[in-house]
Amino acid sequence: MTIKAGDGGDGITSFRHEMFRARGGPDGGDGGNGGDIILRASRNQNTLAAFRYKKRLIAERGQPGGKAKKHGKSGANLEVDVPVGTVISSRSGRVLVDFTTDGQREVLARGGRGGFGNAHFVSSTRQAPRVAEKGEPGQEIEARFELKMIADVGLVGLPNAGKSTLLSVISNAKPEIADYPFTTLVPNLGVVDINQKNSLLFADIPGLIEGASQGKGLGDEFLRHVERTSVLVHLIDVYSEDIARDYQTIIDELAAYEIDLSQRPQIIALTKIDGVDKRRLQSQLKALKKVVPKGLVVTAISSPKREGVDELLRLVVKKVTEAKLTAKKKTKKELPVIGLKEEDTWQVKKIEKGFLVTGRKIERFAHRTHFGDYHGEQRLMDILRKEGIVKELERRGIEPGQKVTIGNPVIGELEY
Repeated sequence: MTIKAGDGGDGITSFRHEMFRARGGPDGGDGGNGGDIILRASRNQNTLAAFRYKKRLIAERGQPGGKAKKHGKSGANLEVDVPVGTVISSRSGRVLVDFTTDGQREVLARGGRGGFGNAHFVSSTRQAPRVAEKGEPGQEIEARFELKMIADVGLVGLPNAGKSTLLSVISNAKPEIADYPFTTLVPNLGVVDINQKNSLLFADIPGLIEGASQGKGLGDEFLRHVERTSVLVHLIDVYSEDIARDYQTIIDELAAYEIDLSQRPQIIALTKIDGVDKRRLQSQLKALKKVVPKGLVVTAISSPKREGVDELLRLVVKKVTEAKLTAKKKTKKELPVIGLKEEDTWQVKKIEKGFLVTGRKIERFAHRTHFGDYHGEQRLMDILRKEGIVKELERRGIEPGQKVTIGNPVIGELEY
């Protein structure tokens, strides 16, 4: 999706003309600022369907300045609601914004600043300036919108491991339950009230299979939702013929995903124990504990009879609390590094037809310059001198008549 903030309005060159008043002086007004693109997380939004056919978000541009020092009207901000859990990334894959809380508000693209009119440049030595600036272009980015489910706990396991049954017992969620694989085709959410103080959001992640991280079955799509969970509850069918292999299959898929999810805090639970004898149960627990890393909790439950379920929920509350405390420590802000601001840096490069000058600050001035207008170009040349760029050009041997190109891609050219 293309995100385009509003361009700034142009400043104008104007001189006051009044009867019986000669030389009224410059009165060109400044342009208005362009509108920002602002996104806001809302719990009232559930999907990104509104953006399916909407490929561009464009904010209003600023209006040009007027005579009599009238300031142009600023463009209105464009505010858009997205669901909680929306992640917005750039074309290169870098995460720009991660909406995790209701009401979170972020500026995704800033509008351009309005250009100054000639009234702005009046000074004691410059009584009749004939220079005015163009408005800056608003920021433009190509962004990808993705919705990832946010839950405290993710239920993972092979198809028919008992995830949906557990969720239906501990919450008011009504997932489809049947005795065949891949009953759950979409993630289900359920709010689980543990006690008067604690309630957790559980997500039933559709059944994973071997190769899910490469897109087999349903797993590739739904592994994304596991990213947002604090704790994983790994359910394994007690009737499995090879319980160690079933455990390892899911762990391998979590590890093979683009983000290693196998290190996420976990609790392992054997399910459907109501119909198995104690000897078989102990044998399966023993086989499982041989492959489970030391320190991970292994328990056993029967969801329909709620056997072991309350104990499991107590373990989950403890794990979630620990995980959130660890996350807070990791996100603690580091001391800022003091250094040269990126905006103040510039580079000069020799090219075939002259010299190329790049740098955020000087390029902003170039965007505001009317190339082809003598006064505008002279002002930009004065800025090049003030910033020390002309001195560097001369050190590199620039000759009169050579071109100085500003920006890459090119914004404009000056003749030295």
